[in-house]
Amino acid sequence: MALYPPHLTSLLQACPTVETTSDAPHYFPLENGRYEIKPGMLPLETDLGNGAIDRQVFQFDRNREHYYRIKQAARAECLEKYYQTCNYTDTVACAVTHFIVERLTHEHPQTFHAIAQPNGACSLHNRFTQETLHFDADWQLQPDKQQQTPYVSALDALATQVQEDLVVVSRDQKKHWVSAIHLCFPNYWAATDKIGQDFATVHAPVAGMEKLNQRGPALTHTMIAHRPTVRFGWGLTTDTRLNHHPDAPPGIPLSEWQGRQFNPQTPRLYVRVERQVIWGFAAVNAALFAIRTYFWDCAILRQQIARRSQLQAAIASMTPATLAYKGLANSKTAIMTWLTSG
Repeated sequence: MALYPPHLTSLLQACPTVETTSDAPHYFPLENGRYEIKPGMLPLETDLGNGAIDRQVFQFDRNREHYYRIKQAARAECLEKYYQTCNYTDTVACAVTHFIVERLTHEHPQTFHAIAQPNGACSLHNRFTQETLHFDADWQLQPDKQQQTPYVSALDALATQVQEDLVVVSRDQKKHWVSAIHLCFPNYWAATDKIGQDFATVHAPVAGMEKLNQRGPALTHTMIAHRPTVRFGWGLTTDTRLNHHPDAPPGIPLSEWQGRQFNPQTPRLYVRVERQVIWGFAAVNAALFAIRTYFWDCAILRQQIARRSQLQAAIASMTPATLAYKGLANSKTAIMTWLTSG
């Protein structure tokens, strides 16, 4: 690997897989052996076999320092590349910020501690990063000269504390749109392309989304007005880099940055799983998406008969359009052969 500045070197670092992370939850959304395009929203309280962590909005494990480092590296590269807002009103921002602080202190009191002030202001201390964030009575981030990282907003500061990417959808009487994106772990899509767009436009490039896109307003209403839900998406990748922005950072060749080129001679293949928690704020006509990325090592999965069969069946069920969208059109045969040879 070429020598790059420290923040670019961090962007290229591999993320540990589920198999090597003792405290990571196990989510394997292809157990039915089919690749499906559907909402797939389950109540957040659904027991998925991981205990209390299944009910958490924000999940932490022993890899939290890696996720934090990658987020800071992305911010150092170009914050505007990963963080965008569009008509993200103070009312919605207040609700989202208050919610995140409340959930972090409720779900992880051993790490996050909030101190309320008599004037309505609040400070949130993260014992892991040793950062303290200060908010006024309207939950706007207050500048702190002692803060090592110069965060530009409450959402920027809070998103950097967690292992999830954050997306906010807003709605008024006429339309809905993506109003805020903090996306340091993009999976071949860019915040700048999606900000301000509605459901159908955001998902237009996704193969097989045509019917769901027609239901965009109804699905958005469900996300905002109904109880919290969780859903999962997955795909295949040839590395465990968290950041796969479609545009390579300056100084890194696109061929090195892009990935997705399966080589049968030196096979590396992983299932990239996204856990998406959706929490609605009906009072302000908005919803928050918390998107957490995990990786499974296919070299290990192919040694497990049941998981290997599920993976093979799911790949076989992909349409040509889906294979092309996921960058697998030219490598499907080689991947299936490699999986079988295990």
